Amino acid sequence: MADFTQTNAGAFVPTNLIWDVQQLYSVDVNTPEFKELLVRLYQNINNIALVLNIKDSGYYTTEEFLNGQLFFPNPLTIGAGLENSVFRQVFRTVINFGPLPNATTKSVAHNLDINSGFSFTRIYGATSTPQATLFYPLPFASTTLNQTIQLTVDDTNVNITTAIDYVGFTTTYVVLEYLKN
Repeated sequence: MADFTQTNAGAFVPTNLIWDVQQLYSVDVNTPEFKELLVRLYQNINNIALVLNIKDSGYYTTEEFLNGQLFFPNPLTIGAGLENSVFRQVFRTVINFGPLPNATTKSVAHNLDINSGFSFTRIYGATSTPQATLFYPLPFASTTLNQTIQLTVDDTNVNITTAIDYVGFTTTYVVLEYLKN
């Protein structure tokens, strides 16, 4: 895997590469200029592939998906004889949670095989009313304590806890992003 520890890390492909088409037609394939053109084309294709491979994919599905994010090498492997530590891939899944509970905790199975090497990088979501007139982020922190909405995950379920009735919020999505090692 490529080393992404460079100081200018970021997914960026320059868009100002201008190729004079007329000049391309007139280049003799047996000249050094043509060889230079091929080198530049290969470098540009390589840059595009590198940026494409480290982008965060905007694909949200209820199936496990490798989203393109990379986390630093597992600290437990560094110095443990595994000097070829690599960046860890991040996975994503979306839980279609349904309506929020009425002053209780509601649990929905996430169907992930969680073990000791597993860790979450992000747990977040949103909920809304069927009329699409009110939207809350999850978790939701309110200045009125009993209006907060707590979002947690355990080894089996996604759990949402409310202190008041939120059943009018019928569309709820929870996004889980995680490492497997």
